Parts: sequence; structure tokens; C-alpha cells
Amino acid sequence: MQIDNVTIVSPERVSPVRGASVYIHDDRIVKIAPFSSKVAPGPGEVIDGTGLYLTPGLIDTHVHLGGVPGMLPEQEQAHPQIAQAARDQFPKSYLYFGFTTLVDLSSTPQAMAEWNAHALHPDSYFCGGAPVKDGYPSNFERQPLRYQAMPYFIVEAGSAAALPDGVDASLHTPEAVVQRMQADGAICVKTYFERGFGAAHDLPVPQLATIQALVRAAHAAGLPVLMHANSSEAQAFGLQAGVNILAHGLWNWNEPWKVTQVTPAVQKILDEVLTTNVGWQPTMQVLYGEHDLFVEGFLSDPLLATALPASLIAWYKTKEGQWFHEQLAKQLQVEPAHPPHDVDAGAIARTKSTVAYMAKHDARLLFGSDTPSGPTYANPPGLNGMLEMRRLLDAGVTPSQIFSAATLMNAEGLGLSREVGTVQAGKRANLLLLHADPMQTIRAYEKIEKIILHGRVLDPAELAANH
Repeated sequence: MQIDNVTIVSPERVSPVRGASVYIHDDRIVKIAPFSSKVAPGPGEVIDGTGLYLTPGLIDTHVHLGGVPGMLPEQEQAHPQIAQAARDQFPKSYLYFGFTTLVDLSSTPQAMAEWNAHALHPDSYFCGGAPVKDGYPSNFERQPLRYQAMPYFIVEAGSAAALPDGVDASLHTPEAVVQRMQADGAICVKTYFERGFGAAHDLPVPQLATIQALVRAAHAAGLPVLMHANSSEAQAFGLQAGVNILAHGLWNWNEPWKVTQVTPAVQKILDEVLTTNVGWQPTMQVLYGEHDLFVEGFLSDPLLATALPASLIAWYKTKEGQWFHEQLAKQLQVEPAHPPHDVDAGAIARTKSTVAYMAKHDARLLFGSDTPSGPTYANPPGLNGMLEMRRLLDAGVTPSQIFSAATLMNAEGLGLSREVGTVQAGKRANLLLLHADPMQTIRAYEKIEKIILHGRVLDPAELAANH
């Protein structure tokens, strides 16, 4: 296959390459050369790229692929046809919005095998999730099921006596869990520093020595370490521990909630992130995933129908489907129909301030949508990535920074840059054909001409849930 007379936009290049021919064999880019109308096309499919832009496929390095957003396991069991239609659609929805590579930040080989069993799906990888025993996010699962759901949990000194029968503490040291992750095929390690929120605000957090040992073991195995860290305490801890990537923007400060402009204490943490070149993943959609539950008309947005099956959207509109909306309203002590501007307003303002600061100082931003960030239907697969881009743009991140974060920075940060992230000979042919330059506008992703996955050309219209 070849793409003729196309403009190549790739993040490692200072400027676009116009009038190029890109040759693809099997699943690889084999050659890039100047286009000439005098040269007869080779065998195979030929795409006229005149007026189009060829870019790397997008990479989302913060997804959770195991469930249906907004559906509890027992609800899936009660509505198997709705749940199955959703699960069948989700891989297509990610592709529809241009995401050809995904990283699940806390999964297992079994869960990934189920996802990859779909006939058509983005390239998908996973991190091993390593919470401390009974810490976030394993606390959401009942004991002893939590130890099966997150098998790479860490047992710190002094907590082994509380383990259930059959769990060997020696298999849950930092070194042991990293060894198991690597053997299971994980490409990264995810750990957590979270004291909790809502009713749970005193969860166990790791000791510094524990995470330092985890980082040493991971680096010895060639695996980057990400840390769930949305507070000033957590990000300072992660920097001291030596993690590679801080997952989440900084929205919980040791300040009154009315303080939303970057303070000297917060700036000190952000400056250290900049100085040490640690990856920083804003995930602004985490907050909007709660905020948008209160937005009237969210479930009637026509764009949502491209990402979610009609049966699932209809279920979300039922009383049963509104369970998390009602639960959150009770937790926040607001009416279910409360105006949305007050929901998470302080955290959103703080996130915008910190994201703006990091964008202004050209931080090493990595793109992640955190789909879904919790049991909310307002984080729809694929579409959530586009929404994240809009939030980043609104906070002051430029289109070129977003483009780089969702391609090369993600590929480098997760050890995938030999395969994807740029348009170069030898790279996997995971590409997008666009009508606009994404370095100039994120609206380029609103109408994708073609998605190319492993050299296979896909029509977006055929991937939409409402096609």
C-alpha cells in the first residue's frame, strides 16, 4: 500500500513534510519519499493523500479496559445483552476517535486476553497495579476478593499477620511483584499514594522505602514506574521515591479550597517535576467525569451516540443507570439536578492553574484520559480522549503540546517509541489521515478521514456505534 502526495505531520519534525509518498508493507512503514506524479504506483492499494495530513495514531496511556463505565458487575449480570453490546463496541470507539494504542494502568494477563480477543482493537498493553495491602484502589473490593483482583499488591513489614490464608508475604515484596509483572508481560508498574476521599479518607499509604525499592526493582527490569498522585503530598512523595511519571494533575493542595492559584508550595513541587523531567499526566477528565453527571443533556449529545450503543445510553437514563449520579449527589450534599458549575469547581480550578503552569514551562506532558476514572458514564471510551484534549486546550496547553503528548511523549514514556509515536520508516503503520494539521488545531481529530491499524485501512463511519 502507498499514500501519495500527503503532508506528513510527525512530532519529531520541526515542520510538516509536504508532497510525500509513504510506502507500507504488511504492518510497517517501509519507505518515505518525495511524491512524483511521473512515477507509476506500485502494486497494492493507493490512497490519494492530496490535501490530507498523515500523523501517528494517538496513544492513550491511562485507560481501564475491564468494565463498562457506570455499570456495576451485578448490573452487567442483570443486563447481559446491554453489557455485551457495550464491550463489543468499545475497541471500535477508541479507534473511531483515533486511538490506535492504549495502556491499561492496572490489569492482568487474563483481563487483557479478554480485551484482545476482539477481532478489531487498538494495540493494547498493561501495567501491573501495585497498591500496598488494603490501600487504594483495592479498598473498593471486598476482602479477600481484593487480593485476587489486584494480585500484584505489596505487603509491607508489619502487615503480614493480617493476610488471609494462602497468601505468602514473600511473594508480595516490591522485588517479587515486579518480577511477576514482568513475567506476565506488563510494560510498566503502577503504584498509588492516596489517603482517600469521601467516606474513605484514612487509607494506608506506602512507606517511602517501599516505593524506592519498587522503583529500583522496576528499573532493573527495564519498566517505568507511574504513581497515582493527585495531591501535593503525593506528588512530593513520588518525586522523592524516584518514579518516572506522576499520573494525575495536582488538584488536592494543603490549602483551603478557595485557594485556586498556584501557591509557592505548589510551585516548588511543579518546579521539581520540571527540573527532574518527570512525566506529568494531567487527566483533567477525572474531575469532569463527575462534573458532567450533573450537566443536563449530556446523555443526549449526538457525539455520545458514536461512542456508546443506543441500548447502553438508554439504560443510563433509567433510575438504575443513574445510581452513581444519585450517590455522588448525596455525597456532595447537593440536589441531583444541582447546577453543574459547583460540582468539583475548586478542584477543577486548581487543575487548570497547575496545568497552565506546566504547559507554560514546557513540561514533559503525557496524554491520558483515565477512561473511566470511576463508576461514571461521563467517561465514554474513545470520546473521553477528545474531551480530555478540549480540557487541556482550555487550560492553556497548545495543540502542538497535546499532539506531542499523545504521540511521541507517550511512546517514549512507556517504552514504545521503537514501534509507534512517529511517522518514520521501520515504525508500525498505526496512522491517521486527517483534514487539518493537529499541530495547529485539535479539531483535526473531529473528522478523521481514515484510520490505519497495522497497515489496514479503516473507515471511521464503520466503527461508530450508530453506524
